[in-house]
This record gives sequence, C-alpha cells and structure tokens, in this order.
Amino acid sequence: MASVHKQNDAEGVPVTIDDVRAAHARIAPSIVRTPIMKSRTLSKITGANVWLKFENLQFTAAYKERGALNKLLLLSDEQKARGVIAASAGNHAQGLAYHGARLGIPVTIVMPKPTPTVKVQQTEGHGARVILTGERFDDANEAALAMVEREGLTFVHPFDDPDVIAGQGTVTLEMLEDVPEIDTLVVPIGGGGLISGAAVVARGAARPPRVIGVQAELYPSMYAKMKGLILPCDGDTLAEGIAVKQPGAVTSGIVRALVDEIVLVAERDTETALSMLLQIEKTVVEGAGAVGLAALLSHGKLFRGRNVGVILTGGNIDTRLLANVLLRDLARSGRLARLSIRLQDRPGALFHVARVFDEQQVNIVEVYHQRVFTTLPAKGLIAEIECETRDAAHLGRLLDALQREGYEVETVEAA
Repeated sequence: MASVHKQNDAEGVPVTIDDVRAAHARIAPSIVRTPIMKSRTLSKITGANVWLKFENLQFTAAYKERGALNKLLLLSDEQKARGVIAASAGNHAQGLAYHGARLGIPVTIVMPKPTPTVKVQQTEGHGARVILTGERFDDANEAALAMVEREGLTFVHPFDDPDVIAGQGTVTLEMLEDVPEIDTLVVPIGGGGLISGAAVVARGAARPPRVIGVQAELYPSMYAKMKGLILPCDGDTLAEGIAVKQPGAVTSGIVRALVDEIVLVAERDTETALSMLLQIEKTVVEGAGAVGLAALLSHGKLFRGRNVGVILTGGNIDTRLLANVLLRDLARSGRLARLSIRLQDRPGALFHVARVFDEQQVNIVEVYHQRVFTTLPAKGLIAEIECETRDAAHLGRLLDALQREGYEVETVEAA
C-alpha cells in the first residue's frame, strides 16, 4: 500500500472542476448517465456502505467513451474533417470509433498485430479504419504518431490529455451529484486518466471525499512512480485494461497532487471480485472493472464504516476468460472439486466409490482413469473424479465418508 501525500490545493493542475462540468454539459446528450446503486450484500460483506457506479452499461460497455467524445467535440472543423488517430486495442478504441462514426469524423486506430480478432472486428464495426502493425503497443503507438505527421491527423491519447481527463471526470461528477454522502472514492488506475478526473472533481466538492487508486500487483506503474521505486510491470493480468507500464506525465502530476492513496490488488482477489459482482449484482465486468471491489476485499481496514463509491469501469471481457474465472471461483469455494482416489483395478471398484458420492448427494461431472502414468502397482489405478458440491462443508463430508470406506483420497487444488 502506498500513501500519496496530496497537496493542500490544486495549483498547477491543468484540469479544473469547471472543465469537467463543461465536459459533462457537452457530452451528456450522447452518453448514458449510468445508474449508481447501493449494494446491501457487498456492504454487509465488506463492512462499508458500498455504492456501485455501473459504467459497464455505456453503449461501448466502458467509461472511456466519455473522454473520447469530449475530445472529439472540442476539435476544430478542420481537425474534424481530417480525422483522428489513436493507438489502442481496448476500450479507448471502441469509444473513439463509435462517437467518431456518429459525428462523421474519420477515425484511424492502430493496433499491434497480435490483437485478438474480435477486438479488431468490433472496432471496424464502429466504422474505424484499423491498421495492424508491430508486435507491441509501443510499436503501434510509434506508427500512430508517424501517421499524425504524414496524414495531418489529430492524435487522441487514451489518458494523458486534459480534454480526455475532463471527460473521464464526468463519471465522478455524476456519482457525487447522485450520492453526495460518498466520502471515499475507489478508482482503478492504468495510465491515470480516470483517477485524475475523479480527483479533480473530488477536490472541488463541498465535502471532498478521499480518493484511493487501485492497481494490479503485476502492473504497479503509478504506485512505483509515486513511491520513487523501480518495480517490474509484466505478466498476464486479468485486469488487462489497466496493464499500463508507463503512466502519463499529465496524469502523474495530478495524482501526486490530489490522490490520497494507492493500493495494489492480487490476481486472486480480482478474480474473486469479478465473480462476486456477477453472482451478487448480476453484472458482468472486465478485470479492470473489478479491482475496486478487490481493494475493498483485500484492504478492508481502509474502507470499513465509510460510504464508498466504486466505479465498475467496463464490461468488455472475453466469454471464455469469464468462464474460466467463474470455474476457478467454484473450485476455490469448494463447490467444484477434483478428487484423486486410489482404487483397485477390479470389476465394481468404480461402482462402489460412486455409491459414496450418491449417499452424500454429490454430483459426478467427469471421471478420469489413470493406469499407465502412475507409480502404483500394475493392479492399482488412480481415479480422478470431478464433482459438484453445495459448499466447502458439503465437500468435507464427502471426503470424510470416502475415508471411512477405506479410500485414499486427495483433492487436486485449484490455482
């Protein structure tokens, strides 16, 4: 956990509360004023009064279109006619492409070659020209900047732009208008655009709430910068939307001046939070959209007893990845288990062990026999049985019953 020592005022910050208010008036007719609702269940679990801002309900399923739209509306007629360009393989690309097409502004998005096809298709589906180049984001960004010079396009940065920051700040403006009693804001940090806008709005409020940023442990770029540390930023994080190796120069200055604290969350906590939001709130979020709740779960002392506003930043998650996260959560909670059971290789062996599952009312999902790759005698075998139980206690009763029947049984642990 990092403590960021904020200044007493916002002197020198290039975005003001008036900029955010003007941005809101500008974009309000064309974006969704997403609901903010109190979660009674999550409040009970965390010990805080938890308010959720559902930015995953925007048309492009993420808050990013706010900043992109504000930037587009502030362009000159000549800039609009020439078009804009951005390097992005995520929500910024979707938001810019959608609103660019709606306003008749040509949009070019440069993406790395390994970008998943579905993201390319979604962006093209909004009418943007997509150019695939290089292997990394830095390669795509360099190519986009070269096209700015070559084609006279306007570069729209995903976070390090005052106009974009002002647009992102409208999320918090709505939150504090709708629920003025919020005293703590929990905001995901990637490059820092969203939390910069949130902090500007918070400091301009009559009763300024605390602003706490959240980063994935694998990508602690802003955390490290504020602490003066050199930390690795690498790995396959579920929160890919905030997997930014280098925060912005503009955003870093605002964070240093106005943000109270930054915390890091582990992958496992992010997975748990994503699963809880789906099961409790019946809402789908991407990994970056779940880190706010993950912070409440893993840093509970910071939030207990407070009125906490959590931004669910987006809902663009691959369905296969979502399925994996949910299955892993079932395994960790004991509702899905794989048991390794030593059996004798003789008729009826599997029948007798299945009888125990039946007596304990446990559903068998899959059965795997292993006769060859084992150190057991030739007449022995390992049966791995995947099963569904009601909860961890139910699983415990099954294990006890199997052991009473004389079976050697081990659980195959989930990651």
